Amino acid sequence: MKTLLIKPNKLQPGDKIATVSPSWGGAGDESLRWRYEQGVQRLKNVFGLEVVAMPNSLKGSDYLYAYPEARAEDLMTAFSDKSIKGIIANIGGEESIRLLPYINFDTISENPKIFMGYSDVTIAHLFCHRAGISSFYGPSILTDFAENITMNPYTIKSIRSTIFSHEKIGEIKPADEWTSEFLAWDIENKDIRRRMQPNSNYEILQGTGVVHGRLIGGCMDVLEFAKGTVLWPEMSYWEDCVLFFETSEEQPKPDLIKYWLRNYAAQGILQNTNGILFAKPHDEMYYTEYKEAILTVMQEYGLEDLPILYNMNFGHTEPKFILPYGVQAEINCDEASFSIIENAVE
Repeated sequence: MKTLLIKPNKLQPGDKIATVSPSWGGAGDESLRWRYEQGVQRLKNVFGLEVVAMPNSLKGSDYLYAYPEARAEDLMTAFSDKSIKGIIANIGGEESIRLLPYINFDTISENPKIFMGYSDVTIAHLFCHRAGISSFYGPSILTDFAENITMNPYTIKSIRSTIFSHEKIGEIKPADEWTSEFLAWDIENKDIRRRMQPNSNYEILQGTGVVHGRLIGGCMDVLEFAKGTVLWPEMSYWEDCVLFFETSEEQPKPDLIKYWLRNYAAQGILQNTNGILFAKPHDEMYYTEYKEAILTVMQEYGLEDLPILYNMNFGHTEPKFILPYGVQAEINCDEASFSIIENAVE
């Protein structure tokens, strides 16, 4: 039987949160420190939070690459500190799987609290999942919180409704606009707003009716690191779930999407899920080709009726909404809509 993940307590103004660098340590590099500080100011000014950086998190990218145990120590410190109510990752990266030997799952399990990030932070979400607590696939400090000029209202709304309220989250509508424009994080670009484009609605790739399931997933590129390790969830967690998948700014080729999905089918995961969410590809690269790859695999495995919702605002696109692991979600194929149908925090 599937064990329900423990929901952490909601955040409220005045709470202390920790910032951590479980992957790339760029937040501590001299040239990017301004960006980190800008994100911290948003946490303080927009959400009324007290912010503390974990001891190793700002020691720079070279140091943190060389010492994954220091990154893991920060995570363990943040979870074990009773005064800290939430933890937010500074940024993703590419090798947080190296933290695995240094993680104490009991420390996480005994101290449930909000943990949030995306991309390579998928691995840290799997730490939480193995420890039995729900975590939050969503904004990071250097990206969303430190967005040039101001945070996007769509992202702010998702943060407030997901981790600051114990009410049911409800329907999550598509963002009105989006961007993946790259502006180097040079301080001279600080006051340049990224160009936004009109957003299109979610797409139903296949399926009919309404389905429900508990959310599980992450960045497809990163989930590959976890297959075959102790982090990979048992089959019971994939049964009757709603999968969510996104791809990174590396923009993996469409054939990789096919290879990865075939593996999920070979494991029996696709046959056990109730539906799948796919994020908008970064910069909409391979937008059509990804759809073709997805539908090809569904046809190969006789899964043409599995509900699939595409072009969603999470992951490597701005703005974004938050997906809480283990929380009940709904895909309505008839309305091309998506809802989170319970509260994500206590």
